[in-house]
Amino acid sequence: MRSHAAVLHRPGEPLRVETIEVAPPAVGEALVEIVASGLCHTDTTTFDGDNPSCRYPAVLGHEGAGRVVEVGPEVAALRPGDHVIPLYGPECGTCGMCRSGRTNLCWTIKATRDRGVMPDGTSRFRLGGETVYHFMGTSTFSRYTVVPEIALARIRPDAPLESVCLLGCGVTTGVGAALDDVREGDTAVVFGLGGIGTNVVQGARIAGAKRIIGVDTVAAKRPLAERFGMTDFVDASAVEDVVDAVRDLSGGGADVAFECTGIVPVMRQAVDSCTVGWGTCVLLGVEPTGSELSFPPVRARYGRTIKGSYFGGVKGRSGIGRFVDLYVEGVLDIDSQITHRAPLTDINAGFDRMARGEGVRTVVTLG
Repeated sequence: MRSHAAVLHRPGEPLRVETIEVAPPAVGEALVEIVASGLCHTDTTTFDGDNPSCRYPAVLGHEGAGRVVEVGPEVAALRPGDHVIPLYGPECGTCGMCRSGRTNLCWTIKATRDRGVMPDGTSRFRLGGETVYHFMGTSTFSRYTVVPEIALARIRPDAPLESVCLLGCGVTTGVGAALDDVREGDTAVVFGLGGIGTNVVQGARIAGAKRIIGVDTVAAKRPLAERFGMTDFVDASAVEDVVDAVRDLSGGGADVAFECTGIVPVMRQAVDSCTVGWGTCVLLGVEPTGSELSFPPVRARYGRTIKGSYFGGVKGRSGIGRFVDLYVEGVLDIDSQITHRAPLTDINAGFDRMARGEGVRTVVTLG
């Protein structure tokens, strides 16, 4: 099958929208027609070669939604016509991680996924007779893509794919993390009000937080965060000490602090902003390769918890339907985040806007 796709041939080059060949799904796989895909900062880590799990040339994209076109042998839970969200974090249901009940991580296909191939070690994409590799196991910047069944979440058919595509990464990561750790009546602080941080804000609101403090250096991010539930804003570029400002607003420290920038000094600020005794710091931002975070042991010994969160702690196949329901019911706001919509041919312009900090989220349409 032929498919239009955005291909990154090597670091430092723009994406090229080209016609590739997509092979049929093999055992345990499904062919999906992608309708829409969000542009995410994680995709940009491939532009300069800083993402070790990207193999070039690659079809990028990991935040999409579409319809199943064809299923391969031994696919049990999907059929053509099903609406699905591809998952960079699969859920096989049978491995030790899935059965533990302690994590949403499933590394059943991680080794092959991180090499840009399907579980059998081969790619389904070709261009001019040459292999093109998958990215994050999803490659949602292709109108047609092949994804393992265990990495596809079937969703209700009445949810607009052009909006719920954002549940494939940023929205679920932010909202899920907040629902995991915020209790009713808590004070939460969110460092970084980008795509993930703004969704932490609305997740904290849904969870019943009494006070939600947003911290950023860009005041223009304030209106959307306030719409989502932020009660206080700290302009990190205008205060002498961010931690002191948060402590003053929270009466000594936040119950939960979320770090969404990936900047190591900001991570330390998030740790220091937590209250003694029970404060929890949740690390969501992706730090530069090789980074290390240091803090005095007393920060943890006096009852604080420092933890990480992957995809908001959500098990994709069994858990993402809850977020689709929240959106359809009007509790979860996705549409306000989509400031630009564009065809796949304008994808480079969308990433340029992201680099300039213009708008919030761009969604490209493929189907």
